Amino acid sequence: QKANAPIFGIDTAGRVSEWNDKTEAITGYSKTEAIGKSLVKTYIEPENRTSVDEVLSKALCGIETANFELPVVSKSGKRYTVLLNATTRRNSEGQVTGVVGVGQDISELKEVVA
Repeated sequence: QKANAPIFGIDTAGRVSEWNDKTEAITGYSKTEAIGKSLVKTYIEPENRTSVDEVLSKALCGIETANFELPVVSKSGKRYTVLLNATTRRNSEGQVTGVVGVGQDISELKEVVA
C-alpha cells in the first residue's frame, strides 16, 4: 500500500477492489470511499469514459494495455494524467477476476512538454 505509484484494482464488474495510498493522494478519495464503486462511472470524466472502459474491458478479456494515458480529475477538481499499465488479474485456476492498474503520475511532465 505504500508504493510510490498509483495502484488500483477493479473486479469483473468494473467496481474498485484495490486503491492504494498514492491513488488516494492523487484523487483525494479515500480507499473507503472508492471500494465498491464503478471506477469509470465514478472517477472518469464523461468524455474519457469510452476509451478507459475499452482498455479495462480488454484487460478483463486478457488483452493487457501498456502506457495508456489515463486522465484523472481529483475530488478538488485538479486534473492529472496517469500513465497506466492495465494488467489482467487471475485466480489460481486461471480465471479472470479483475484488472490491476499500475500507473505513474506524468502530469508535471505533460505540462513541461505542452
